[in-house]
Amino acid sequence: MRILGIDPGLQTTGFGVIDADGPRLSYVASGTIKTSAVATGDLPARLKIIFDGIREVTARYEPQCAAVEIVFVNVNPQSTLLLGQARGAALTALVSKDLPVSEYTALQMKKAIVGHGHAKKEQIQAMIKRLLNLPGEPGKDAADALGLAIMHAHARVSFEAMSKSTTLQRRQHAQFKGGRTY
Repeated sequence: MRILGIDPGLQTTGFGVIDADGPRLSYVASGTIKTSAVATGDLPARLKIIFDGIREVTARYEPQCAAVEIVFVNVNPQSTLLLGQARGAALTALVSKDLPVSEYTALQMKKAIVGHGHAKKEQIQAMIKRLLNLPGEPGKDAADALGLAIMHAHARVSFEAMSKSTTLQRRQHAQFKGGRTY
């Protein structure tokens, strides 16, 4: 299964693509979508760059599903709102390509990749390098996106196992399918 991870940001949106074959993970691609070419105050143009960039990534790498970071509340409410709009542009681009999208918090991703939820960016980069056997460390935003993809690869296996072991309707925390379900 090919999985696309997205770390949304208004200035820099990270993406990471991996292939998951059971427990084996392999690196496909990663990078960033930068909006710095547009004036800081031109929010619609920045959102369009994010939207178009995500659509280009999905067209090029053809993922089967995506994992996106859930926005946390910053001290500055304006920053949170702007980040939420960038995240919305990314989500819209993904669902416009009919991709199933799962959502995870940064804390969940850090705990899954490094082992504790308060890991530093450098620790995430180092673990992503090791987990995917990369020749060098990916950039910070790309590493977060790859971390989300890796986490989803492992969580997906658990969700499938749970759905097979019970006849009850499974509940997926932080899963997006026609809205969040808890």
